[in-house]
Amino acid sequence: MGGLGKLPHFMYFWAIYFYLGMKTPVPIANDVGLKPYEGAICRRIEKANQAEQQLAGGKPLSEIANTYLYYGLHHVGQAWALREWAPHAQYVYLVGEFNRWRADSRWALKNVGGGNWELLLPPEQLRHGDLYKLLVVWENGSGERIPSHCRRVVQDAKTNIFSAQVWHPRHPYRWKNAPPRRVENPLIYEAHVGMATEDYRTGTYAEFAKNVLPRIAALGYNVLQLMAVQEHPYYGSFGYQVSSFYAPSGRFGAPEELMALVDQAHGLGIAVIMDIVHSHAVKNDNEGLSHFDGTEYQYFHAGARGQHPVWDSRCFDYGKPEVVCFLLSNCKYWMEEFHFDGFRFDGVTSMMYLHHGIGIDFVGYGMYYDDRQVDEDAITYLTLANKLVHEINPAALSIAEDVSGMPGLALPIEDGGMGFDFRMSMGIADFWVKTLKAKADEQWHVGDMFYELTNKRADEKTVSYAECHDQAMVGDKTIAFWLLDKEMYTGMSAATPNLLVDRGIALHKLIRFVTIATAGDGYLNFMGNEFGHPEWIDFPREGNKWSYHYARRQWRLADDPSLRYRFLLAWDKAMLALAKKENIYRERPFAIVQNTADQTLIFKRGDVLFAFNFNPVKSFTGYGFEVDAGAYSVVLCSDNRAFGGFGRVDEKIPYLTTALENQQNILRLYLPSRAAIALKHTRSGSI
Repeated sequence: MGGLGKLPHFMYFWAIYFYLGMKTPVPIANDVGLKPYEGAICRRIEKANQAEQQLAGGKPLSEIANTYLYYGLHHVGQAWALREWAPHAQYVYLVGEFNRWRADSRWALKNVGGGNWELLLPPEQLRHGDLYKLLVVWENGSGERIPSHCRRVVQDAKTNIFSAQVWHPRHPYRWKNAPPRRVENPLIYEAHVGMATEDYRTGTYAEFAKNVLPRIAALGYNVLQLMAVQEHPYYGSFGYQVSSFYAPSGRFGAPEELMALVDQAHGLGIAVIMDIVHSHAVKNDNEGLSHFDGTEYQYFHAGARGQHPVWDSRCFDYGKPEVVCFLLSNCKYWMEEFHFDGFRFDGVTSMMYLHHGIGIDFVGYGMYYDDRQVDEDAITYLTLANKLVHEINPAALSIAEDVSGMPGLALPIEDGGMGFDFRMSMGIADFWVKTLKAKADEQWHVGDMFYELTNKRADEKTVSYAECHDQAMVGDKTIAFWLLDKEMYTGMSAATPNLLVDRGIALHKLIRFVTIATAGDGYLNFMGNEFGHPEWIDFPREGNKWSYHYARRQWRLADDPSLRYRFLLAWDKAMLALAKKENIYRERPFAIVQNTADQTLIFKRGDVLFAFNFNPVKSFTGYGFEVDAGAYSVVLCSDNRAFGGFGRVDEKIPYLTTALENQQNILRLYLPSRAAIALKHTRSGSI
């Protein structure tokens, strides 16, 4: 939709009301607590409309988000065309293997105006596989740069130097599979291609497609979230210090191999989203965009605002049209060229606030609308990015990583929101870590637990997780490591009794089950955590003598029938199957019992009744509570021996409610300690 044009400030709000059909913006209609901030909400809507009008002039955003089709190196007809945006440059040269890395006038780009530079070359001048860079010359300085829209970057194994590479294979990749239909309730498998191998090295796209994709499909996940796709010079950054935004990381293989990975996932019915990093960029000059044309403000803010104080990286200037076009085109590029089905936008909190959320507790609505602390340019960009993503593919998934709780983040743009489909429920993982660190088993408070797991904005869709890659990083601990510690190395034999391991496995299953069962609209798991992968993640670096020992996944542990890891793997598959078969996310969970003294938590979701006993020592016989009248059958039990339990529950018998004189219908269950049971309501009526 087009913008409203330039209006006097006092007319903005009336114009917005007219624009929305004379209705109060939906965030305010859904939450009266936002009423005092109506002006700020309307201003953001108008700002996004004006930015869209300025950029697109009434055209669809997808028609103008095409910088990747103009800039960079392209084989056009019978010639090569190389274009770059470097407004502060005085000269720009193409240097590479073909001219011995020397700049001269024959390889000089021509200034064609608007800060743009262009070089046209006959086809024989460049060959597939040639290494090259740009030599950018500015007043009082110069530097070699990798082109901003370069699609292929490789690192020399001996010198570790990164270079652009001419990429024009004789046979382009041919897609075989259509993308899956829109995923309404994403069950996300978060993965890192490089560390997905069991060997002491970096894994590849091809190996991931062959060895890991079948595992993901067998478990029942319907969305694959790939990390570290965009090129990054430091492997240990987990892909979050991006240098070349348009280049799939060369350390994992060729671009066509990434295409094949996505294509194969689609063939398995799995949507693939990318962990896209538009929140900041690596500060390296030689590999990235920092000081690309000699200035610090070409893509980023100048001065302190352009430096991220914690991540030691550069912060984009989202108020600059050229930067917005660069980032919007980046979204389109990955969707069009690699068929990604959407994105998980990293670091959204850092983008939206000038303080980046560092050391901030968001305790009041005013903190979301303080124009001294909020970067409304970033909010405008995210709104436009979401509009573009869904314009390109209405079935796409767009997920925000935000810890602040910004209202309207996951509301439709036409309703006055920012347009994300889902937001990550990041506080849940923090809750579990705090619980495991600070509380003994008998202190687990099921009322607090249910509140933390279900405390979500009712009008916005969310994805829950017990842990993601963050909790697996060196210096932290996974849930399995908190629970099992050194027993992971010595006590995981299925043939040897071990009370500490029994406890750890039981609680690992309960934590994950109660998280997926209470999730708002979707669930996420990080690669390997489904079977309690031991140890932590630590990429090769000087401090660990460049070891790959902790930067890999030991799949054999889950496949070994003599080890208990297989029980956790089987449990993960079973609970995903239940969530999908019973479509549990069609309704919100309704608490029936939150008994702190007993440590029992019972709630209903759709036709499924979930009963948890977190008590470390007490099992309850004939535990009664009021439910809908009828018969209930066990559909999943964590105490089943197939999941490493003790088989204390008879899963074959039906459980019938009893009608009392006061017309209450009571269901009585045997609830073993540290166990969870899911039952399905199969017929009505009490005995």
